[in-house]
Amino acid sequence: MQGFSNRSTSGRPLQSSLPIVLFAASLGTLVAITSAAWLSFRSITRSLEPMVSLSTGVLLATSLLHLLPEALDHGMNHHALFAWLLGGLLFFFVLEKFSILRHSHHHEHDGHHHEHGFDRHEAGRGGLLIVVGDSIHNFGDGMLIASAFLVDLKLGFLTTLSIALHEVPQQTGDFLVLHNAGIARGKALRLMSISGVAAVTGALLGYTVLSQSVNALPIALVLASASFLYVAVADLIPQMQKKATLREGWQQLLFISLGVIVIAYLASVLHHH
Repeated sequence: MQGFSNRSTSGRPLQSSLPIVLFAASLGTLVAITSAAWLSFRSITRSLEPMVSLSTGVLLATSLLHLLPEALDHGMNHHALFAWLLGGLLFFFVLEKFSILRHSHHHEHDGHHHEHGFDRHEAGRGGLLIVVGDSIHNFGDGMLIASAFLVDLKLGFLTTLSIALHEVPQQTGDFLVLHNAGIARGKALRLMSISGVAAVTGALLGYTVLSQSVNALPIALVLASASFLYVAVADLIPQMQKKATLREGWQQLLFISLGVIVIAYLASVLHHH
């Protein structure tokens, strides 16, 4: 059986090998799950609010400052870019509307006055809904990581970092939902680990498919950007808007700006362009 080549079918050299892509997807998932487990085990839930703001800035900066410009740099027509971006946003809306994709960070006792039994309903029987929803989400993240690495090694690392930072509050919320639903912490960790395998699977499939068709890479970058924008605008920002005080608003803006600065700084250090 012939191994993976370092070139695409068009003859263009690939920017990253399969082991690098799988390592990044595995490491990103491992960091997110272990960080979330530590936060939830320590019950440091107050740290989630600044992390939501930070991940908002990170997702927006990665999408608008790197993924979309990279798609244009790879020859994508700007009219086609915005058409795919619009389609991607509507696609993720439909997925979430039918509960195929979930981004919720909510759980009981998070200050949003959820009714008793909210977490048990969210978790489903034995945590099945959490595992299925997160597996689909992580599978898509793995494909996004693969597409970014195929374009540029540095863009791949930035994308992996962005996903990992967003996954920490997401996974922490899921841990708390599972725990409040009556699932032991050890079992909750195992369930989240199962869903984490989907990220590696998505990275493998994404690399396999996209490495054979580099013409699809700009489209993959736009869809990755649409995913980041949708999470930030449709989920994270509305969640932050529920905090009404001026002081909380300034804190949110500070952490959003910090997320943007972090991505901009890392891009300059990595000398992306």
